[in-house]
Amino acid sequence: MSPRPAAAPTTTRRIAVVGSSGGNLYSHGGDDPVALVEQVRRQAAAAGMEVTAVQLVAADTSMDGAGEDTPARLYTLVDGTVTVTATGSLAEVNEAARALDAEVARTVADGGLDALVLVSADPQGVNAAVTRAAVEAGVPAAGTGGTSIAAAQALGLRLVAASGTTGSTSTTRAVSYVAGLARHWGVRYRPVLGTAEASDDGGSPWRRISLRGIMVGSLPAFIALALLLAVGKIPGLDALGPVFDALIAGLPVVVAAVAARRVSGLGEVGLVAGAVAGVLSTEGGIVGGLVGGILAGVVVAYLLRWTLAHRFPVTTANIVAGGVSGLVGGLVVFLLLAPVTNAVGEGVKGGIETLVALNPLLAGAVAGLVMWPALMGGVYHAAILPLVLLEMGEKGHSFFGAVDMVSLVMVSLGITLANVVRPRTSGERALAASGAAVNFGFGTFVEASYPFIFADRKVFAVALGSSALGGLVVGATGAEATAYLPAVVAPFVATDTVGMVLSMLVGCVVPFVSVLALNERARRAERAPRTAAPTAGATAA
Repeated sequence: MSPRPAAAPTTTRRIAVVGSSGGNLYSHGGDDPVALVEQVRRQAAAAGMEVTAVQLVAADTSMDGAGEDTPARLYTLVDGTVTVTATGSLAEVNEAARALDAEVARTVADGGLDALVLVSADPQGVNAAVTRAAVEAGVPAAGTGGTSIAAAQALGLRLVAASGTTGSTSTTRAVSYVAGLARHWGVRYRPVLGTAEASDDGGSPWRRISLRGIMVGSLPAFIALALLLAVGKIPGLDALGPVFDALIAGLPVVVAAVAARRVSGLGEVGLVAGAVAGVLSTEGGIVGGLVGGILAGVVVAYLLRWTLAHRFPVTTANIVAGGVSGLVGGLVVFLLLAPVTNAVGEGVKGGIETLVALNPLLAGAVAGLVMWPALMGGVYHAAILPLVLLEMGEKGHSFFGAVDMVSLVMVSLGITLANVVRPRTSGERALAASGAAVNFGFGTFVEASYPFIFADRKVFAVALGSSALGGLVVGATGAEATAYLPAVVAPFVATDTVGMVLSMLVGCVVPFVSVLALNERARRAERAPRTAAPTAGATAA
């Protein structure tokens, strides 16, 4: 058997990013040069390319209105980091940029660069030397910026991807640059979309679907709904009723926009697609908006790749991908799924109401009892929070929302307050005080009580018992509300203000008194050996 031939060495293509923060580009991501370059580097790495040189002039305003005295900065690549290497007026920074441009041009002439990326460049001015060098060396280029691209083409530069900047984002421009170069070299390339935390190596939008992430991202809209409901209860402000109805009807649009943005990984393009899908999905309720947004996000990711692979300019690719995908996702819900998704939302609401009606005390106690284990086990954000938001999307308040506020927020407040008043050690007071303040003032950060719960199983038992008792009172009073609000505001968004106040007092006072007693007992037990030690010594003497 003959030996296998050695694999051919892999060659990393070297790219230079040159240009400016641009005129029209300035409002499309040019005002954040570091993010702009980092997006190009991220996409280039996915195609086996490397950005080895950067020359980017960034002004403090659009180049369309900039003058020679406009403050500006020159960004270059220093030890692999995008760094400001010159500051001053635009005229001064341009001089520094010309010197750097000459260096990059020499690198091109020496064969040290394989391609250029022109970002609103100036091929007849600041970037003239590198453009001429690329023309003479036959180096390919990709770029955006209508005026600059036209000037580069007139000079004979070999552009493999060219477009204006209107409607584009830093992400979609970077994808367009790298897709054009990859197509030119015959290199396999799958865009890396989404944030660094949420993206996946395979580039599949399906893997970015996260019910937890979408619901948490939509939470501010639901809190706005709860606050509007509370304000509407003030005498003389009943006219806000139609506003509440309009907001609750618009929640599917919010959910769809957040879903599409997250799933697509394309920022504003995904956001627009989700908004279009959400408008068409309103008849399907919150679940309809969720489904429509996810579908729009998936389609926009694939459609953008398809349009760029077929040499669409990035502006047109953005418009087609964002608009068409929004229509696809929205029409699927509008024409087919709206009755089903609406029934799911109604079913969740009806199911919770039925369980509470059968035995409100048991329902409240069990809901309260499971809150802490669900939070610690990672189930809260994946299951309970979506239930809260689905309930709120149907009627503006939630049974689980009230239990959340009482059994998590108020119990945590009681535990931390006890450790402020009577801590076991002096160092615990400051830790507990900051947690108590956030719990009371913002209705969140219940994890502030974790150090005390994990340090003593009895405190954990107190948390569980208090949560169950607080939930029982919620069930007994029939109060419905939401969490993530200041403690003083929560009763006013509840369906039963007195019942909510009573439930919150039980949820806070019981753990406060219990932990206070446990801490006092622990302090006495710690002091006992100290007082016994001298007596033992005296007896021995």
